[in-house]
Amino acid sequence: MHFDLRQSLRVAVATVLVALFIVPTDALAQSHVVSPADLQKEAVAASQARQHTLDSLQHLLSTPTAEKALKSAKMDTQQVKTAVSTLNDQELAQLAARADKAQADFYAGNLSERDLILIILGIAVLVLIIVAVR
Repeated sequence: MHFDLRQSLRVAVATVLVALFIVPTDALAQSHVVSPADLQKEAVAASQARQHTLDSLQHLLSTPTAEKALKSAKMDTQQVKTAVSTLNDQELAQLAARADKAQADFYAGNLSERDLILIILGIAVLVLIIVAVR
């Protein structure tokens, strides 16, 4: 008998092809490190956190003190509120942290109404600057 390289190669290729079609594709697929359900939960949590932060800033800007401060600075309250919603998550979180600290200090008596007004104006100006730079 004579060894035929071509015939052996054909048999090997046929065997590989049969094995590929017999093995289910699910078995060959890699499992994901993070499941789609976990990704969805994280997306919902991030969306809820953003909305909570946005609501916090909107609430601060809706207070009579803030409206008075914005009017005295000849700023449009609605424009500032609209600009807040266009900030990215990091900028929004930083401003909300400053606003929460200012409100907590005001309620604790560490800040006067004048100080709170200045902080609110600073936040409003910062929001408008961030939006204008984009």
